[in-house]
Amino acid sequence: MDRLIALCGVLGGAVLIVFRVYDRADEVPLWAVVAPLLVMAGLELVRRTRPVLTVSLGGLAFAAGVFAGSLLATTIMYTDLLYAAVLYGSHRMSRVLHLTGGSTVLVLSALAWWKSGTAAGLLIVVVASLVFLAPVWTGELVRKHRQEAESERLRAEQTALLSEMDRREAVVAERARMARELHDVVANHLSAIAIHATGAQSVARRRQLPADDPLVEVLAVIRENSVQGLAEMRRMIGLLRDSGGGEADASYAAPDLAAVDALLAKARAAGQDVGLEFELTEHGEHRDVPVPVGLAAYRIVQESLTNALKHAGPGLVRLRLEFEPERLRIAVDSPYRGGAGRELPGARAGLVGMSERAGLLGGSFEAGPRDGYWSVRAVLPCGRGSEAGA
Repeated sequence: MDRLIALCGVLGGAVLIVFRVYDRADEVPLWAVVAPLLVMAGLELVRRTRPVLTVSLGGLAFAAGVFAGSLLATTIMYTDLLYAAVLYGSHRMSRVLHLTGGSTVLVLSALAWWKSGTAAGLLIVVVASLVFLAPVWTGELVRKHRQEAESERLRAEQTALLSEMDRREAVVAERARMARELHDVVANHLSAIAIHATGAQSVARRRQLPADDPLVEVLAVIRENSVQGLAEMRRMIGLLRDSGGGEADASYAAPDLAAVDALLAKARAAGQDVGLEFELTEHGEHRDVPVPVGLAAYRIVQESLTNALKHAGPGLVRLRLEFEPERLRIAVDSPYRGGAGRELPGARAGLVGMSERAGLLGGSFEAGPRDGYWSVRAVLPCGRGSEAGA
């Protein structure tokens, strides 16, 4: 921008010189008009970085131009130097230019009035004010607007920062509340189940029941699941409470598809008494999937097997995992037991949770009766986009 202003000033001055549009064109040598013009154009190049230098040398060049030939291009560039000095210089520079500009206007108008009368004095007041004061006032006005805009921007950033801090504090408080609820309600119930199951096992041992007795096996499954659920619940509580920006609980490892075999083993042990069998088939090349996808797949399989144990009729539960280059397909088919039955607490909440897990990853989920089976179908994308989004 500074180079463009300098170039326009030189070209404009050249046009005026060619057509001899300046005072005493027949008396003043050409170099006396060109020199102030070139000096002023050179000062335009450093008007932002050297305001004191540009105003000082510019004032001398302007005075020389006035006495030589009063070239309009030189005067206009000098007013731009005054404007830039106020806009980019210090507050002290602005005060100095206001003082010197007003003094110059007063001195010149007084001299003109003394020598040529009131009309000449008024004319000099108007012209000198346009040259020495108008650029200074304009620069000061623009500078104030810029400072106000910068203050508003900083205030907006500060407000956004405070809002973000409030949001984080709200999240921290909510996570702490959830941790308390999980600890006080769910974890206590799981602890009670584990304690009662252990006591029942002790009673069974005192009665000398054999290890393969169905009652002993059921008690062992109840105790094992309750203890494992309690341990995972405690890890989850620790993860929720670690919401202050510190390191996460290293003991908590998110489950993935590698733990599906353990899920099936537990499901087979729990399903013996109700006539359920479980089968796993895998298609495609088994490979590692992103952590969020592996966790979502594990939870979907876990919830599907749990629903089968709760609601399915006797028969074979088929679990199928299809590994494709860009997605993972999960299919669970369990014998469908129709008819109205007593719904357990939290009925259909698991279906909603599975659907939400698939939706958050950009996948799809559907579940419902089909050809005598309760079918669960989930498709989870395995690309980088799903991992970043999760």
